[in-house]
Formats: sequence, C-alpha cells, structure tokens
Amino acid sequence: MNNLGLILSVIGIFTGLFIFLRPALIISFQIKFYAKINWRMEPISMPKELKNTKDMGIFLAIACLLAIIYIKFITK
Repeated sequence: MNNLGLILSVIGIFTGLFIFLRPALIISFQIKFYAKINWRMEPISMPKELKNTKDMGIFLAIACLLAIIYIKFITK
C-alpha cells in the first residue's frame, strides 16, 4: 500500500510542476474540455486565472512531497 502512495505522490509532484510551469496550456485544456460537454468556460481575468493555476500547481507538488515524507518517515 505504501508503494502505491509513493507512486501516486511522485506522479502528483510531476503533475503539479507541469501545472505550475504551463498554466496557460492547462487552462486551454480545461476550456476545450468544457466545450466538449456543451459548457462555455472563460476566465473573467486571465492574469488572475494564470496566477491561481500556478498556485494550485505548486500546492499540489508541495502536498505530494509532504505525503512522500509522511509515508517514508512517519509511518514506519
């Protein structure tokens, strides 16, 4: 079970870093996804949306790093 948590946490770190480094790409994926399910989604303020997306990406990476630390060192 710990190995699965480690694998998912590592994937989460890379995903968070990708989101942090490419927020405009992530937002465009989200807009295209919503268009496919017949919803229109557009940010009110693109600069604010880019900042929020970058913040979420770094939060995900940090949370996954903390999960790895917890799994490796605290659950022993």
